[in-house]
Amino acid sequence: MTSTIREPGGYEGAAERRTWSGNGGSRERRGTDGGSDDYGERGRERAAAERRARGLGWFSLGLGLAQIAAPRAVARLIGVRDDDENRNAMFAIGLREITSGVGILTQPAQPAWTWSRVGGDVMDVALLGRAFRSEDTDRTRAGVATAAVLGVTLLDVLTSRQLTRLRSEGNVGEAAGTKEVTKAITVNRSPDEVYRFWRNFENLPQFMSHLESVQVLDDRRSHWKAKAPAGRSVEWDAQITQDIPGELIAWESLEGADVANAGSVRFATAPGGRGTELTVKMHYDPPAGPLGAIVAKLFGEEPGQQVDGDLRRFKQVMETGEVVHSDASIHRGPHPARPSAAPM
Repeated sequence: MTSTIREPGGYEGAAERRTWSGNGGSRERRGTDGGSDDYGERGRERAAAERRARGLGWFSLGLGLAQIAAPRAVARLIGVRDDDENRNAMFAIGLREITSGVGILTQPAQPAWTWSRVGGDVMDVALLGRAFRSEDTDRTRAGVATAAVLGVTLLDVLTSRQLTRLRSEGNVGEAAGTKEVTKAITVNRSPDEVYRFWRNFENLPQFMSHLESVQVLDDRRSHWKAKAPAGRSVEWDAQITQDIPGELIAWESLEGADVANAGSVRFATAPGGRGTELTVKMHYDPPAGPLGAIVAKLFGEEPGQQVDGDLRRFKQVMETGEVVHSDASIHRGPHPARPSAAPM
């Protein structure tokens, strides 16, 4: 059976009101299915704005890497002396460009990152203006560089204004630092079987690669320990807020959690009697706010990425009894497409 992990287009029902209390206090979110956020002219505008932002992100990342790898060569290219002072300036600008590029690529709908590029553009124009006053500057090259920076600045400003407007209209972005993940998959087992396996939380580390352990404390409470970026761990206690056998498990973390989170797992009969439609919905506060979410995503440990892989492995455990590892998942980097030794 072939399965596809997908992100459902809206919340269940015509409208939903959801309130969750995390580390940052109480937050409320309203949503309706099939709204203009995903369809129509505004949806296309949002997609175009995010594509342009990603393009700026890649440009920023590439420029930053060049400035760090060859700062003196970049200095000569724009017509300034390749002395130690300009070398250090190029290196610092390169770090700024990389930071902006990473931020845009991981959060293309967040206007703060494109506005950070605008601020950097203003600094670059000021530095080039100062360079014009030096007798050692190649004014022709510096003039071309200034024109290029002004052109990119215009694009940065237009993109930033568009993303800001879309965000203020409710078409882009997420509520006050809280992240939301919704994923679904079809499993060729009955809802009761799937529910029973999931309800024993100590089974979860079998397919959730980021989980180190889950300790069941009583019928409602459990203690969780998970991997975090840079070899660290995070821990929290959680309690079940709703438990409907064969249908639904909902939970929320308790006070003092390293990562405040809440969510639900729904078990429904798949169309055509093809097993169980499993839907996971989760809200969480990234460690250290938005910057923590960016770092986690770079390490491949952002919950949206985790849930994709977890659900695929869960399907394998339920249908075959084990997690099937591909050759690519066992070997790191390039490897021969043949057995490592001749068969006996």
